[in-house]
Amino acid sequence: MQNRTPLIVALTACLTLAAPAQADEVTDQLDAARHAYEAGQLHSAADTLNFVVAKIKEQMTAGLLKLLPEPLAGWQADPAQSETAGLASMIVGTNLGRRYFREDGAEVNLNVTADSPLLPMLTMFLSSPFMMQADPNTKPYTIKGQRGIIKHDTQTNEHEVTLMIGNRILIQGKGIGMADGTAVQQYIEALDLDAIQKAFGG
Repeated sequence: MQNRTPLIVALTACLTLAAPAQADEVTDQLDAARHAYEAGQLHSAADTLNFVVAKIKEQMTAGLLKLLPEPLAGWQADPAQSETAGLASMIVGTNLGRRYFREDGAEVNLNVTADSPLLPMLTMFLSSPFMMQADPNTKPYTIKGQRGIIKHDTQTNEHEVTLMIGNRILIQGKGIGMADGTAVQQYIEALDLDAIQKAFGG
């Protein structure tokens, strides 16, 4: 039996557990990388494996974007977006975002952030009773057993909901141009919190 690099074996094992949309393209490239490696073409094998990793991450990102809900009745939405790579990921972790809007100018921005180095500090801040006392516009908020805060900025008339899922995932919804924060809470409630935790390994 011919030898394979540990990375090729690991990638092949991952692909047998799931059947992504581009599985044929990925497995074909895995085979090409294996053949290149066995032929001693190490540079070509490495380049091909880099392509495979990029494709797998692309599929992972597409799956994460589906976690953001579709527009509520009477609303429209921009395509969901993600920032998961490069230097930004070291600072903010994985960030998913989507903008929802109505014809009357109302707007809700929904963001899910995971594995940011800043989240543990934010968790301590959100759980502090002194924060509530310092800002009378901030109140406790709970949904499905998860705790957070809800805030109404009377100067800008912005409504914001912040929710922590464990100590790894932050969910934020911010609404502008509306009489109250009902729509923001509805978008938060439309999220499948269990699916979000599972997607990020929680």
